[in-house]
Amino acid sequence: MAEMGKGVTAGKIASNMQKKLTRAQEKVLQKLGKADETKDEQFEQCVQNFNKQLFEGSKLQKDLRTYLAAVKAMHEASKKLTECLQEVYEPDWPGRDDTNKIAENSDLLWTDFHQKLVDQALLTMDTYLGQFPDIKSRIAKRGRKLVDYDSARHHYESLQTAKKKDETKIAKAEEELVKAQKVFEEMNIDLQEELPSLWNSRVGFYVNTFQSIAGLEENFHKEMSKLNQNMNDVLVNLDKVHATSTYPVKAQPSDSTKANKAPSSPPDGAPITSPETKAVNHEPEPSTLEAPGGGIPKSPSQLRKGPPVPPPPKLTPSKEMKQENIINLFDDNFVPEISVTTPSQSSLPAVVVETFPATVNGTVESGASSERADMPPGFLFKVQAMHDYAATDADELQLKAGDVVLVIPFDNPEEQDEGWLMGVKESDWLQHKELDQSRGVFPENFTERVQ
Repeated sequence: MAEMGKGVTAGKIASNMQKKLTRAQEKVLQKLGKADETKDEQFEQCVQNFNKQLFEGSKLQKDLRTYLAAVKAMHEASKKLTECLQEVYEPDWPGRDDTNKIAENSDLLWTDFHQKLVDQALLTMDTYLGQFPDIKSRIAKRGRKLVDYDSARHHYESLQTAKKKDETKIAKAEEELVKAQKVFEEMNIDLQEELPSLWNSRVGFYVNTFQSIAGLEENFHKEMSKLNQNMNDVLVNLDKVHATSTYPVKAQPSDSTKANKAPSSPPDGAPITSPETKAVNHEPEPSTLEAPGGGIPKSPSQLRKGPPVPPPPKLTPSKEMKQENIINLFDDNFVPEISVTTPSQSSLPAVVVETFPATVNGTVESGASSERADMPPGFLFKVQAMHDYAATDADELQLKAGDVVLVIPFDNPEEQDEGWLMGVKESDWLQHKELDQSRGVFPENFTERVQ
C-alpha cells in the first residue's frame, strides 16, 4: 500500500474519511428525529460546569495580568517621583542621604512585590489553566466516539430487523458495535471522574490565589508605610530647620547696576522716582531677600495675623528696556521741563508726565491734578505689583507682576488688616469705571508705590 506520509497510508486516510462521513450522516438522522441519540444529562452538566470554569479562569488570568501591568506602571511612576525629589533636594539641606536611601529601598520594595506576584499568583494561574486544553480535547473526542457508538448500534439494529438477514454482516456489525461501545465507555468513565474533581478544585485555587495576593499586598504596604513615615520625618525636620534658617539670594550685580548704584539727587532738591529707574537697578533690597516666616499668609478673610511675606524678588526687571531709551534723571545738567500742553512740547516723554507727577518749587503741576480727577472716588495713590499674588478668597485681587493698582480707602477703616490695602486694578478702572465688582484687598508688601 502506497505511503502518503510519515505513518499515514492511503488506507488510513480513506478510513478516516469514511468515519467522518458516517458521523455526519448519523448527526443528520438524529436532528431529523430518524435516529435516537444516547443522552447523559449528568455528563452534559459536567461539561457546562467545565466551560464556565474555563471562562472564569481565563478572565481571572487576563485581569491578573492587567493588575501586574498596573503594578509595574506604579513602580515606574513612583521611581520617577522619588528621582524628582532627589533632584530638587539641595545638597546642603539636612536629610539628603536619608532621602536617597529611602528612594533606593522603595525601588527594591516595588521590584520584590512585582516578582512575588508573578511567582505566587500568575505562574500558579498559568498552571491551573494549563490542564483545560487537554480535557477540552478529550471531551470533543468523547462526543465523536459517542456518535460512532450510536451509528454502530443503529447499523446493527437495522441488520437484525431486515427481511433478509445476512448472518455474516450481522456478526461483523455486532463486532463493530462492541468495539465502539468499549472505546466510548472508557473515555466516558475517565471524564465522568475528572470533570467533577476539576470543578471542585476551583474553590481551593481561588482561595490560595487571592490569599497570596492579599498577603503580598499587606506586606508590601506595611513596609512601604514605614518608608513613607521615614520620608515624612525627614521633611518635617527640613521644615523645622528651614523655619529657623534663611537662605539669602546672592545676586551678581551687572554693569548697569554698578553704574546706577549711587544716584545723585536731581536739581532743585526735587527727587523724581519712577518704576523704570528702579527696574534698571538690579540690586535687591535687603528687606525683600530675607522675609520672616518664609511664606504667603492667608487672605484677609482667613485670620490674618500680619502682613503677607512676598517671595524673593526676581533679579531681572519685569520689562526689558533698551539702554538708549533710559533717561538719565540724575545728570547734573538735566533740568526737567514739564508742560501740560501736549506731549510733543515737553522735553520729557509723555509717559513720564502722565505717570509720575513732579514737583517744581513745592507745587504739583496741573497735569497731575487732571489725572487725579479721572481716578476712582477717594483715590490715594498708585502701586505696582512686584510679584505675582494668587487670590485665596473672593474679596482679594489677583495680581501679576507689573500690574498697576489704584489704592482707595476702606469703606469701614476698622475692617482694614495690617499690611493689606484696598484697591482696583488700573486696567479694570479705565475699562469699566466702576468699583463694585472690581475692587479688592491685596498684600501691601507685594507691591511698590509708584505715585
